[in-house]
Formats: sequence, C-alpha cells, structure tokens
Amino acid sequence: MKRLSLIILLFALVQPCFVSAQETETPEQKDKRMEWFAEAKLGIFIHWGIYAVNGIDESWSFFNGYISHEDYMKQLKGFTAKKYDAVSWAELIKESGAGYAVLTSKHHDGVALWPTKCNDLHLKKDYIKPFMKALRDEGLKTGLYFSLLDWSHPDYPNFTRKEKRYEDDSLRWNNFLEFNFCQLNEIITKYNPDLYWFDGDWEQSAERWQAPLIRETILSHNPNAIINSRLQGYGDYATPEQGLPVTRPEAEYWELCMTMNDSWGFQHNDLNYKTPNQIIRILVDCISMGGNLLLDIGPKADGTIAEEQVDILKELGRWTNKHSEAIYGSVTGIPLEHFYGPTALSADRKTLFLFLDHKPIGPVVIKGLKNKVNRIWVLGKGTKLSFDIKGKQYWSEVPGILYIDVPEEVLDPQVTVISVLLDGEIDLHK
Repeated sequence: MKRLSLIILLFALVQPCFVSAQETETPEQKDKRMEWFAEAKLGIFIHWGIYAVNGIDESWSFFNGYISHEDYMKQLKGFTAKKYDAVSWAELIKESGAGYAVLTSKHHDGVALWPTKCNDLHLKKDYIKPFMKALRDEGLKTGLYFSLLDWSHPDYPNFTRKEKRYEDDSLRWNNFLEFNFCQLNEIITKYNPDLYWFDGDWEQSAERWQAPLIRETILSHNPNAIINSRLQGYGDYATPEQGLPVTRPEAEYWELCMTMNDSWGFQHNDLNYKTPNQIIRILVDCISMGGNLLLDIGPKADGTIAEEQVDILKELGRWTNKHSEAIYGSVTGIPLEHFYGPTALSADRKTLFLFLDHKPIGPVVIKGLKNKVNRIWVLGKGTKLSFDIKGKQYWSEVPGILYIDVPEEVLDPQVTVISVLLDGEIDLHK
C-alpha cells in the first residue's frame, strides 16, 4: 500500500510533464491495437453479483434508498453460485457469435467478484479466473468491468443519493485512491484482460481519479489492452448505453451496451425481454454504422442463466453463423439515400451487404451505384438473384436504378442478407 501511495505522489509531482501513451500513439498504432475490437461486432456483457439474490437493481437500489445498505449486503449470504459453470458460459457466448465478453469484477456496491486482499468486501471464491480461462480456451477476447467509484468504501465521499461521508478531505480521498489502485493492480496482474470496461467516472474528475496514471499503468503492463471511454477522456472508444444511436457516433470506435430486458442483473420479475428479431435488428444497425453491440445477460445467484436469455443467445448464434461474412470485419455501409435500410461493406469495399428486416413488396432498390454488378446472391443460402437496371441514360452521369428480385422463399425468419459483388471498390454517385 505504501508503494502505491508513493506512485500516486510521484505522479502528482511530475504530472505537468507527463506524456501518456494516448498522446504518443500514432493513429496507425491505435488502429492495430483496436483491430480485433473493430472486427468483433458483437460482445456479451455479464452483470453478476449479489444483487441477483433478491433480484434488485445492482447498487442503485440502496443508493436511491429503495433498500437500506445493511439489507442490501445481507444478500452476500444468499450468493451461492453452486451451479456456476464457467465453461458452459463461455461455450454459450461462443455459440452466440460474440467475439468477446465483459464480466463485472466489481459494481458500484463495492463487492468484488474475487477474493481481493485490498479490503474485506468480496466473495470468498475467485469467480473471475475460471471464466477468463474458459473464454480464452474458446478463442474469445476477455474483458472486465470495474467501477471506479465504490459507495460502500468508508473513504469514498458519496454513500447514497442523500448522504455523503465528507465533502473535502484529501487524506481520506488519498486513502481511497490507494485502495482503488490496489484493486486495479490485482486485476492487471492476476487476470490481464484484453479490455478494461470502467464505469462510475462521472462522480469525479480525471485529475481526481488519476485517470492518466490508470491508463499508463494498464498499457505499461499490456500495450495491446483496450480501455472504454468511461475514464474521463482517457479511453479508446465511446460507449453509448441502452439508446441505439440514430446516426453514426462521431467516435471512430464505439459500442452500444444494452440489456436484453430492462435490467442489467438478474431480476425475477423483469420478463420484458426484447425478441431475437429486435436484438438482431439492433445489432444490424450497429454494424451498419461501424460499431459493436455489447449485449447484456444477468445470471442468477446460483450461476445459471435464465432460459429466456439462453434462447435469445442461441437464436442470435444461428443468425450470426449464417451471415458471418457480412458481420465480422465488415465496415460502415452506404448512406440511406442510396438504399432504404442498413448496409455494410466488406473490408475491401468490393461487396455490399443489404440487410432486409422486412418482407419486400416488389424488388429492393439501390440508387446511385456507379459500379458494374458482377453477381447478387442470398448470403447463407447461395441463391443467385436476378436484377435489372432501369433509367440509365447514355448521355447522363447519373447511374440507373438497380432493382433486385427477392423471392419470399429465400427470406430469413429474422433478417435476410443480400450480397452484391461489385467490379471494384464501391463507387457512389453524389
């Protein structure tokens, strides 16, 4: 602990001349580091903690006064995890078509999912290590969620929405920072995740969190690690939450984190699940805008996953397996004025993928396509489709309208994907 305090003190003294990896990294180096993330398109978020015992909101239930902190912590005794099977979790995640998963190592309630030596508020068994191994055995990338704030720690200023422990006490804040860096050091050295998913940064500034030092500490241990945006400006990619962006986010890399129903953790009474069709269509929208979907599951306190969630992941897996060519490694599609629906392009930009989330009445239409079309087929079925070009005038630069016939019998029950092979990189009339 004294060593950590010294590190923080030294950093504060040299901060004006501190140059972070974020500042020295070239765009090409960042693209290389972010390559697997950009290609993955789908990840699975896992909110698992003592809040699954009563099936209540994770951390927020006591912070907002719905339950006392004392009663909230009684759930520690009910968290048995007696049916927890990390291998089956990883196999299900792999089956869904996800390329990575992010597990909550500690939420805002401060309860660590591993036997931390930094304080006493933790589960007595390490639930992280076997899951990380199982993911890696499946060839998946690993991620850990970590809450920067800790409403249960005696030296953290905020306790509940109405109650604070203190307003300004540098000694207590430095004690908390020491504790935070202690836990982060454990995560870095024990688990070395590919992705760090921070949360709770909104309550303090980057300077207070020592965000540059957090980033530098992570990247010094693993230069290829990826950090989400919730580190007060010191992350690598944006993380919109729940609400699907209407237009492509400005950030080069981004990921929508979203629940299957209305809850992050398992709640017995929340049966308001999105249908597989709705989730697949949201995934398609993320793909078409060059982003990822981080879809959440909330296991029960015994370690099992609700049947509704399993069913969604399995149907998602059927669809992603069938249409993998249009998903993994694809890039942002074409503007909506050229095709009234989501699209994506192959990495070489020579194949255009059209996502049909409806039964078309008549042929589907592409406008302003200057390329010659070599072939059009239904992805996953191989069925060749007929097409026709109307309205092309020999004296005009404006391309004709491309009409594609899509018979009802080739439609996927969720979203159909049409592949359009072009004679070169896509070229659109402006």
